[in-house]
Amino acid sequence: MNNIAGIGLVLLGSFATACSSKEPAAASARRSDGVPVSVALVGKRDVPLEIQVIGNVEAYATILVKARVNGQLIAVHFREGDYVGKGDRLFGLDPRPFEAQLNQAEANLARDEAQLNLAQANLNRDLAQQKYAQEQSDRFARLFQDGIISKDQAEQTRTSADTISHVVIADQAAVRSAEAAAGAGRAAVSNAKVQLSYTTISSPIDGRTGNLALNEGNLVTANTTDLVTINQVKPIYVTFSAPEANLLSIKRYMAQGKLPVEASPQESSAAKDTGYLSFVDNTVDTTTGTIKLKGTFTNEANLLWPGQFVRVALRLTTHTNALVVPNQAVQAGQEGVYVYVVKPDRSVESRPVVTGSRVDQDVVIQSGLQAGETVVTEGHLRLAPGMRVQPRDEKGAVLKDKKKES
Repeated sequence: MNNIAGIGLVLLGSFATACSSKEPAAASARRSDGVPVSVALVGKRDVPLEIQVIGNVEAYATILVKARVNGQLIAVHFREGDYVGKGDRLFGLDPRPFEAQLNQAEANLARDEAQLNLAQANLNRDLAQQKYAQEQSDRFARLFQDGIISKDQAEQTRTSADTISHVVIADQAAVRSAEAAAGAGRAAVSNAKVQLSYTTISSPIDGRTGNLALNEGNLVTANTTDLVTINQVKPIYVTFSAPEANLLSIKRYMAQGKLPVEASPQESSAAKDTGYLSFVDNTVDTTTGTIKLKGTFTNEANLLWPGQFVRVALRLTTHTNALVVPNQAVQAGQEGVYVYVVKPDRSVESRPVVTGSRVDQDVVIQSGLQAGETVVTEGHLRLAPGMRVQPRDEKGAVLKDKKKES
């Protein structure tokens, strides 16, 4: 039994020795192949400098339509939600009371104009009589001086001429009064026509109608009853706020030209509308530390809707040939951000970098890297400076060593 036990121990020891001798060999092999990591090249591209925030769509103009005269609503010429153009008929009020007022005003005007014509005719008649009486008075005055007629006859003709002169003055006053009455009549006719025109209510702007407040048959009170709200959506505003720290940059780049603004609905980043920055508020909101801005959009595709929340990107400028790497290549450490750079011998070094803005899935590198260098994008947790790596592309394929191939 003791011999058998001894033989078993010898065999077990041999097996353990064999296993232990294989493990370092496998580990050594793995170390020689390197740690598998995903890598990417440092690239160059034009990168826009943008401020990205959430904004709110506002109508370019909002009109609350009301009647300007009292009356009964007898016609609605649109359906709720329709697009209407400036000048399109929206509502019709009962015109009959206003037509009657217009007819009465026109009749009064005709009477006043007739009175004016009569007063003018009387004036013309009396002017002719005044001329004749004055000439006769002058002639009788000469005859009296020559002793041909008596003084009473001369004075009678002068008195008659003076009387007609006063009649002419009265006729002139009557003409002026008739002219004033005719003018008032014409004004009354014009006012009646205006009041009649108010029975047809038209759209003052191009826009989209909202909810209809009243239906046909209801009585409408002038300047009080709301009929419908129209929002002008072409063009349209997008209002948003930017941090106060960006105000100087915004003002500086605005001085160079119009700044483009992109807006896209939150549910679809692919659908975008492009406008321009049209308004910068004159006061910074001290409670939030932001400045209110507005972009104007043509909204030809009706992508933007009043009250809608959208993603907004205000582009200040574009950096040409900026260095970019994938976002996941940049790591944060105790001493700041860094990337693992793969050297030609497939060893890695930890290199501190200064990052800039993020664009889609990339981040701008302001310093620390050069174009064409290779950086690690996945597998950082297993790395330490100086370790060898086995680079793989985005699809997981092992990248060949160009030096060994040569």
